[in-house]
Amino acid sequence: MNAILNKPLEKLNVLSFKGIQMRTFHITWLTFFVCFFGWFGLAPLMPAIRADLGLTKPQIGNIIIAAVSATIFARLIVGKLCDTWGPRKTYTALLLLGSLPVMFVGLAHDYTTFLLFRLAIGTIGASFVITQFHTSMMFAPKIKGTANAVAGGWGNLGGGITQLAMPLIMAMIVGFGYTKPEAWRLAMIFPGVLMLIMAFVYYRFTKDTPNGNFRNAGPDEIGYSTVKTEKVSFGKAVSDIRVWALALAYGCCFGMEITFDGVAALYFFDNFKMAETEAGFWAMLFGGMNIFARALGGIVADKVGNKYGMRGKGILLAGMLVLEGVGITLFAQAGNLPMAIMAMITFALFLKMSNGSTYAIVPFVNPKAVGVISGVVGAGGNVGGMLMGFLFKSQSITYGQAFMYIGGIVAVVGLLLFMVNFGKATVLESTESTMQTA
Repeated sequence: MNAILNKPLEKLNVLSFKGIQMRTFHITWLTFFVCFFGWFGLAPLMPAIRADLGLTKPQIGNIIIAAVSATIFARLIVGKLCDTWGPRKTYTALLLLGSLPVMFVGLAHDYTTFLLFRLAIGTIGASFVITQFHTSMMFAPKIKGTANAVAGGWGNLGGGITQLAMPLIMAMIVGFGYTKPEAWRLAMIFPGVLMLIMAFVYYRFTKDTPNGNFRNAGPDEIGYSTVKTEKVSFGKAVSDIRVWALALAYGCCFGMEITFDGVAALYFFDNFKMAETEAGFWAMLFGGMNIFARALGGIVADKVGNKYGMRGKGILLAGMLVLEGVGITLFAQAGNLPMAIMAMITFALFLKMSNGSTYAIVPFVNPKAVGVISGVVGAGGNVGGMLMGFLFKSQSITYGQAFMYIGGIVAVVGLLLFMVNFGKATVLESTESTMQTA
């Protein structure tokens, strides 16, 4: 009985909290949700911050870039730590360290210090790699895509909820007699405290694998005996062209997601002349799609993979990216709020399904280096977000034009991805299936 309980699960019952696998699943997506609060808690407060610090458009662009650029390096480091140190300790350390700049960003009183705090907060984005890695350890190959997509999607939902929650928290603080410059600073203490709480919960109630933690698991540890005895170098792990194809794809979907999270409230605030809370509400709809859309991408990818293999998953991902690009272009051309909302929801659906489809492929590229590859692909998402950020800092183009350019690029990348054959991963998938059941 214990041998069964200590194996990765072959089914995902989201209503269950029994067993270390499901307990870890729920804790890891909830932790990622909280991390998104810390990571993008400042985004919906930017109208007030802009007025307080007297920020220019190029400065706001630099802040958007800083929010995602630090995550690139953090994800590479965290991916390696997951393979060697274990996801439990890695996540706990990230939460403890990441909570500091979140709580203390209110000490910034000019552009330079605010930019440095925003850069430090960006490291929290590495939480995604740990979430995907840890979920992959808890579920069998045939359900990995679905489990990763649900965990990632529900965690990403924090990027949507924070768009409405943080302006409401700021408004509540203003209601107690504080000014807006004081209120946005005090509001950021809330996500920082939540991160400290989740650091305790993660360390206390999760394990690295179904069979225990890295330091005390035996040589027959399910799903990790091969990883621990046959280490794969970083260079060898990333020499596979499929890794870079996935990183490019993730740059176009997740990169666009975090870019939009950073500018959505400001875009609605400026273009449609509304209050922070109203702008935050419309921006929340984008993030709110994560409650089902990323999971849908993983579920569809698993079904396609079961029938058509990894080649089928790759074609699905390519098609989703093309549709995402078309949707972004339509959003850029929307002339009124209803059309903008419809276009946003459309491209959000395909974007988030692309996110889920990408990480339905990642665990099978090389099962001996899941952490490293998760980190590289995840970092690719942030590279995409960083490059898109340069468009939004330009004085010569509008935000609408920036969205137009991004839509075209994403569609072209989707077309190119049709030429990448992910089918080679089916051998590795079979190897991992054998390893998991041996």
